[in-house]
Amino acid sequence: MSDQETFISHLVELRERVVRALAVVLVLFLVMAFGWPGAGAIYDVLALPLMNALPEGAKMIATGVITPFLVPLKVAGLAAFLIALPYVLYQLWAFVAPGLYEHEKRLALPLVFGTTILFLLGVAFCYFFVFGRVFAFIHSFAPASITPAPDIEAYFSFVITMFLAFGVTFETPIVVVMLVRTGVVTVEKLRDARPYVIVGAFVVAAIVTPPDVLSQFLLAVPMCLLYEVGLFFARFVARDAQAQAGEMTQSEADTK
Repeated sequence: MSDQETFISHLVELRERVVRALAVVLVLFLVMAFGWPGAGAIYDVLALPLMNALPEGAKMIATGVITPFLVPLKVAGLAAFLIALPYVLYQLWAFVAPGLYEHEKRLALPLVFGTTILFLLGVAFCYFFVFGRVFAFIHSFAPASITPAPDIEAYFSFVITMFLAFGVTFETPIVVVMLVRTGVVTVEKLRDARPYVIVGAFVVAAIVTPPDVLSQFLLAVPMCLLYEVGLFFARFVARDAQAQAGEMTQSEADTK
């Protein structure tokens, strides 16, 4: 088979796997949005942390004409993607796996699995732990003379930003382990960089979170702790990499 035919066959396979992933997301979206539980019910679940923090009787508002229709559909699409994320990443894995060496496969599969789990854990941590405390903290400063009525589209944008921030933050151990595994940096240098990482974590938290101290703290502290988790596992990865390098060197010597 020529190089051009090989390239075309890879493109065809990539297209098929992308179509499969999109089909699963689309089916889940249609079922959840227009079947059970329904787009409105999904949005109510997403808005629950905010509604619990608002005064009794307060409601959210929709300032656009079609916003009450579009925003719940967007939320249903987000939920469908998060549920289908393991399958989407599996399709990615199935596409790249044939081109990997055996030791690369042993590393890549846990990497895909760990990335998925950590991202979903970050989203769950944000929803179940962070939102309730941040919203209660923010609304505790609201004057008694006003009635809070957040816009549903602004709330959705806020949620997306926070989910991405915490989802990506929870990937910190993966980043640390991969930096060590690929030989970009050593565990000792990462330990020495700990003070800079702590400062960087608070800077990043100040940029991506709302301008309140609590939300910045709730993002920066997990980032620092997850960095330490990454350092812990990176030690074992570094040992495995050294052992493999020693085996390869010995094999080359025996061949000569």
